[in-house]
Amino acid sequence: MAVFGVGSTLSSQSAQVGAPLGVHPSAPIPVQGPSIGTSVRVALGESGFDVFPLILGGAEFGWNVDLESSHAILDTYAELGGNAVHTSDSFSSGRSEHIIGQWIHSRGLRDEVVLAVRVGGHADNPGLGSVNLIRSVEASLTRLRTDRIDVLYLDATTDTTSALEDTLATAEWLVETGKVRTIGAVGYTPAQLVEARIYSSAGFPRITVLDVPFNVLRRHEFDSDLRLVAGAQGMAVTPSHALEHGFLAGRQRTRLRGALSVRGAQIAANLNRRGSRTLRALDAVGSELGVPDAAVALGWLLAQKLVTAPIVNAYAPQHVEELVQGVGVRLSRAQLADIARAAE
Repeated sequence: MAVFGVGSTLSSQSAQVGAPLGVHPSAPIPVQGPSIGTSVRVALGESGFDVFPLILGGAEFGWNVDLESSHAILDTYAELGGNAVHTSDSFSSGRSEHIIGQWIHSRGLRDEVVLAVRVGGHADNPGLGSVNLIRSVEASLTRLRTDRIDVLYLDATTDTTSALEDTLATAEWLVETGKVRTIGAVGYTPAQLVEARIYSSAGFPRITVLDVPFNVLRRHEFDSDLRLVAGAQGMAVTPSHALEHGFLAGRQRTRLRGALSVRGAQIAANLNRRGSRTLRALDAVGSELGVPDAAVALGWLLAQKLVTAPIVNAYAPQHVEELVQGVGVRLSRAQLADIARAAE
């Protein structure tokens, strides 16, 4: 198991030579420079981008997490080697994009960050019709204070009427003008993805990234047909809801009294026998490896075929530190089977 961090130190033996004046020669010297995590990259399918195997989601920014805390979370993620951030024009009615855009601009990190945006759900420009799709992208670019979106996720769950050909034709224009670099998909059926690949032979952009709400409790979301199409087309799969709205982090295990928040209700939905069995399995593996449940849940997800980089939200910098440990977790076949069996 490997854990990535920024607090590495040299041993006292290697610190004895050239120790600064006033510092005891046996004191460790902090290692200066980039985190170990900056060298950990995976290809994002055929998009041309290499990303850290954990994409930081911005769904909580501007909603449950304020601007200052959001920037602290983003700073921690970048310090630990992360380089891919995901948001949506519908997250907090665009406030998430504002917060991320301000962070990228103030830190001067635009060229270092792979910026992924899901569109189709904003109330001002709903759906994937040509006019609203262009307006959505332009509005997102303004909020994000950038001239390009690296991965544009087309959210088919928000629009069942727009013709796929028209949507892809508009995406082609967005790519040709440099406003978008590559195309991703959310909520498309296997048949639609096959149809999209046929259109790509006519010059339309290929869908290179696929977002599926997938975790150990939601294995049915990534069914055999979708897996077959994604694998045949060489898509990078970036599962959302990787921790099932935070339930798999294991922090809340009992039902709360009174009215529940949206997040509380989502967690409460899994407070049953199946959910409890799953958390106990994560506890057992986490105890063996010395890592938190969230890291074990991500380790299980990263061990699944086709999964490239889960999209995970965080509420505090310390949560990011826990999540990043999942990138270094290597589960045995027995451990993977125990967790899957508990979640059945």
